[in-house]
Amino acid sequence: MSRILHFLLGLIIILLLALLASYNYKEIRIRYVIQLLVMEIIFGWFFLHATSGLSFITGFSVFFEKLLKYAAHGTNFVFGNMSDKGLAFFWLDVLCPIVFISALIGILQYFRILPVLICLIGTVLSKINGMGKLESFNAISSLMLGQSENFIMYKNILGQISERRIYTMATTSMSTVSISIVGAYMTLLQPKYVVTALVLNMFSTFIILLLINPYRVNNTEDLNLDNSHIRLSFFEMLSEYILAGFKVIVIVAAMLIGFIALISGVNALCEFLLGISFQGILGYVFFPLAWIIGVPSNEALCVGSIMATKLVSNEFIAMIDLQKIVRTLSAHTEGILSVFLVSFANFSSIGIITGSIKSLNEKQGNIVSCFGWKLLYTATLVSLLSATITGLVL
Repeated sequence: MSRILHFLLGLIIILLLALLASYNYKEIRIRYVIQLLVMEIIFGWFFLHATSGLSFITGFSVFFEKLLKYAAHGTNFVFGNMSDKGLAFFWLDVLCPIVFISALIGILQYFRILPVLICLIGTVLSKINGMGKLESFNAISSLMLGQSENFIMYKNILGQISERRIYTMATTSMSTVSISIVGAYMTLLQPKYVVTALVLNMFSTFIILLLINPYRVNNTEDLNLDNSHIRLSFFEMLSEYILAGFKVIVIVAAMLIGFIALISGVNALCEFLLGISFQGILGYVFFPLAWIIGVPSNEALCVGSIMATKLVSNEFIAMIDLQKIVRTLSAHTEGILSVFLVSFANFSSIGIITGSIKSLNEKQGNIVSCFGWKLLYTATLVSLLSATITGLVL
């Protein structure tokens, strides 16, 4: 009973924080919010408790384990079996497989398998979320392609999309993660929490956006998605996706090197001047949020520190920090924190999304840059909502 009361308290606070930033209270459609919330709770329970849900997660994780093994053949060839010797684990076993998975996504895209899936699932979603087809398609394409590559699908119509709808699309890209990087997450977190987060984040995104950015779309206003003009040869496409995957791992590696070094330096400086590390300070700042989403008070301080680390740096650094202390946490807390960490909601994503859109349409890119802070605020509420629901159903 206390867990239910805690969930209700956390839910109310998160929804109130969303309402504080709402563009138009009168446009909010409560029916869809409640409908999506109930469905999200059901899906959360399904993936974490139902036999068929656990079987799906097992199959999903086994599939990615096999992909990682295939990817290891490439890294072992290039790096002289360093992976088999346990050397350079993070670079070889976590990041390098992204190149292989990116190539597979390119193949699925080339043969029109992904576009068909995006349209089918997106059409179903549009019936239950109260939004337009474009928003629903974008939710699926963000999951399939990632926040950088996603907007290429909408290149031809980007200039016609209204400010409010582009805000929805940008928030969705920041609130979800791409399939290409899921294998990397599964080496750092339990697969069941990664898969659960993928589903919960999608529903949480719709709920928070229905409160912060409510609007109605007529069928006549929905824009048609047509990429038939984009047709490279198979090997041109494959090369592009392989290089895109490699760019991702280089960027992630650079971010990790820079942020870990900076955090280490700032920690040392804070300990020298204040007697407490920078992450320790962040832990106190995020302590209330950690408790609100269902983390017990005796674990909320260290969890709050990791939550803050994810926000100011990125999810990989936070996942590495979680690995260091995971044995000291309860299974309940591990699940809540793991789901919170599976998203792109951090400061660097503001630049990534703005740059991606600006490279395709400068005007829309400038619009997105103007509400960069609000994007981060919205995406963080999405992560908090997903984590809160995880705390209820675990």
